[in-house]
Amino acid sequence: MVTAIFAALGDPTRRAIVERLAKGEATVQELSKPFDISAPAISRHLKVLEQAGLISRGREAQTRPCRLEREPFRKIQDWTAEMKKFWDVSFDRMDEYLAEIMEEREKK
Repeated sequence: MVTAIFAALGDPTRRAIVERLAKGEATVQELSKPFDISAPAISRHLKVLEQAGLISRGREAQTRPCRLEREPFRKIQDWTAEMKKFWDVSFDRMDEYLAEIMEEREKK
């Protein structure tokens, strides 16, 4: 699931849509205003975001307001936290190794 989320966020237009939706719900028409692309293209972007679970679309009369979903962003946060732990441990080990090398060089 994290792969689909990152793939969906890999496109700058979709990231801009997510950033807009972070401010609150918006209709497809409102989301398309800042972009110089067709309505079908915006719909395709929204479909990718929806399939990744990042957004949901409701139905109110004639409009379909879009909103962000929290769970995928929690998954991103959990994944990045795990990667941070991995890299922190890796860099600590590298620091220790480099310190050992420097000590050996100073002894010579």
